[in-house]
Amino acid sequence: MAKTTPGVKTWLTRILVLLVFVPGALGGPQTGWGSPEKLEVRRLGLSRVGDQSLLTIILNHPGEARVTPREVAGKPQLVVDFPLAQPGRLPLVLSGDEVLVEKIRTTAMPAGGGVRIILEISPDKPYTFWRQSRPASGGQALFLVGLRASPVPVREPAAVPEPAETKETYKEEVKPEPGAEKFFLPEGKGLELKGGYAEIGRLIPKAKPLLGFLENDGWNITESQDYDRPGQRLSRGFVLTNHKYPELTVKIVNLPANTPGSPHINIITLCFEKLSGEAAVKYQQLRKMTFPQIKTKFEDIGDFFDDALKPLRVELRKQCQTLALRLAPFLENFLKAASPQNPKTAALALKYIREKVSSRFEGVQYTLSENPLVILNLVDFLYIRIYYLESGLGGSHG
Repeated sequence: MAKTTPGVKTWLTRILVLLVFVPGALGGPQTGWGSPEKLEVRRLGLSRVGDQSLLTIILNHPGEARVTPREVAGKPQLVVDFPLAQPGRLPLVLSGDEVLVEKIRTTAMPAGGGVRIILEISPDKPYTFWRQSRPASGGQALFLVGLRASPVPVREPAAVPEPAETKETYKEEVKPEPGAEKFFLPEGKGLELKGGYAEIGRLIPKAKPLLGFLENDGWNITESQDYDRPGQRLSRGFVLTNHKYPELTVKIVNLPANTPGSPHINIITLCFEKLSGEAAVKYQQLRKMTFPQIKTKFEDIGDFFDDALKPLRVELRKQCQTLALRLAPFLENFLKAASPQNPKTAALALKYIREKVSSRFEGVQYTLSENPLVILNLVDFLYIRIYYLESGLGGSHG
């Protein structure tokens, strides 16, 4: 599997900060691209990815943190500090993974000093760690911290990039099977899209295999909107539906480059957010509640999150799991079309979807592929999000 170059990652982050978000096009919280609002640490989760413990932190926009190992009363800790940030709906204590991390504590520092996340590390277990920032939907950002058991601990985070061996292992897991490239023509060469699909194909050439699959499967373009300003092309948005899958939608965003050397960014998301039922309706209603409304029913925001939202999230994850497994053939073909050069991406996604839903966790996100970037979200509703980069104003991006 081809690696995403540092230059691509850098421009992806810059463009996501600068461009205007297409309202409702990705699902989840709707905030402006490049919003100048104060950094907010919104959510976090801990998961096991291969042989690593992965802490995923969701921010309202890209931001950096200090990651510092330390010992308190003889017990090792890894401290993640976001200076001057404000806390979102964070649990005070999050369960560990029973491997390296015993538990996680969060706290808002006094006098607006920021947010601190403390990972309590299991004693006598040396480890290495790395950190990385990635873009997320709606102008949000992911800050990732990975930990791996190691006989020789590394204590300086600046000297610990994401381990190269992790990428090699992952490449081995998703290398193409013999003949698998025949499933779809690479980058849509030879595919003839029609009508609205032809228009989207001109915007996102690398997505032509996926667009061809959706068109042949009976998906209809039910919404098509421009989000431009006079003399300025900012973004396009499309929504696709299919009567065969009433719980699903496909949302497409095209974000043209606006600076020399930067890429066009295109995002295609398969969403399970139209899931019906009492839990889904109640969850959506709770998410729309304002802080004053929450205060009338709950003593603090933590009670609202733990007592109201969390049980519904667990139920929604179970419902999405049941639906996804019922639609496994469709998901497999969708992912094969989304990333034809990585044919095992589909099997990897279904493997994660089949895992038992744990009420201990707030859900997890997995990176299934790096080029294109494919992310499986299992936090509340299930989302599969694909990022395609196209050459922009004088840029060259694979």
